[in-house]
Amino acid sequence: MAEIQHGPAELGAQMDYPEHERTYQGFTFLVKWGTTVLVALMASMAFAFFAAGWFSGIILFALIMAAAVFLM
Repeated sequence: MAEIQHGPAELGAQMDYPEHERTYQGFTFLVKWGTTVLVALMASMAFAFFAAGWFSGIILFALIMAAAVFLM
């Protein structure tokens, strides 16, 4: 059985706060750029399907990603 701890949880093991910060930064980076890529991909696929062709969709995707790099 697990031992029952008496007292506040803060008195347990030391936390590795730099590692927590690094993990959080990596997670937010992945979410931000993953969402950006997916939105750009969906917009360029819709544009290529309804308006132009596959080459125009690729160009639009590149333009959206260039704008995202510039703005972020």
